[in-house]
Amino acid sequence: MIDTKIYKYESPFKLENGEWLPELELAYTTYGTLNADKSNVVWVCHAFTGNANPSDWWSGLIGDRRRFNPEEYFIVCVNVPGSHYGSTNALSVNPQTGSPYFHDFPFLTIRDVIESFILLRKHLEINSIAYLLGGSLGGQQALEWAVMEPEVIEKCILFSTNAIHSPWGVAFNESQRMAIENDPTWLEKSPKAGLEGMKVARAIALLSYRNYQTYNRTQSRDEGQIDFFRANTYQNYQGEKIKRRFNAFSYWTLSKMFDSHDVGRNRGGVSEALKLVKAKTLVIGISSDILFPPIEQSKIAEGITDAKFLEIDSTYGHDGFLIEFESMAKAIAAWEKEL
Repeated sequence: MIDTKIYKYESPFKLENGEWLPELELAYTTYGTLNADKSNVVWVCHAFTGNANPSDWWSGLIGDRRRFNPEEYFIVCVNVPGSHYGSTNALSVNPQTGSPYFHDFPFLTIRDVIESFILLRKHLEINSIAYLLGGSLGGQQALEWAVMEPEVIEKCILFSTNAIHSPWGVAFNESQRMAIENDPTWLEKSPKAGLEGMKVARAIALLSYRNYQTYNRTQSRDEGQIDFFRANTYQNYQGEKIKRRFNAFSYWTLSKMFDSHDVGRNRGGVSEALKLVKAKTLVIGISSDILFPPIEQSKIAEGITDAKFLEIDSTYGHDGFLIEFESMAKAIAAWEKEL
């Protein structure tokens, strides 16, 4: 049974840029039972617009009869602060003003996220994490955590992520924020502000999540067709879908969080930071990923002592880490046999 809870940190929470949140709430789920010596913790970090229930979006890896089975493991996943699904975000009420933060919500980095997760870890009296998993934005979180608390993380599995967000990735995110900014409603103090712009932002993002081959296969056009293409419908559908389930403030916050990622910041650079990781580490890339190309995962593995890199051949692009469950489970099993 999945248990959803709220952890409330009632003291001011200092952010990396020097700003403060007056208080902090984290929405999180647990799945399974913590064993007597608390050695069976699997902590999952979700991606960009994901939520705190990994069985929703990683059902091929997490759940009954899956690689990470709640009958065996105690699975924890937290909604990232700034996100839409229960943790403190721009639509939350600022206790100092009595009104939602809206555009005044502070800038959060990946490092801020992990500082908040550490607070929850200590609250739950968890001293070690058997497996730390994350893909994309979640992978950035997991890697940052493995650097910050090397004695706590035993095994770390990273999917389709990087050690520092690339200029290419920043450019995609900035293009999406430009779409939101150009929505005339964006400056309004309303939960609905910027939603039309966010629809366009999501359409831009999809081009980086998939690729030329994927669109040719899934959104193919009929011979002789001159208008009303499948690709038209698909882009609009995905925009409407995100509009129904998310808000533009969170989208903006998390896109900036993406850009902030740099495990080498104030640590002497990426290479020096990766040397701090003590967890047994597996890094998985997707061959056709154009947003987080496999070379980025390869570089992570090269920098971490005894880490292994494995590339999965897939045409699904960046979204492959949310689709290629069978290949990923096999890769994990093979890696574990080598440990």
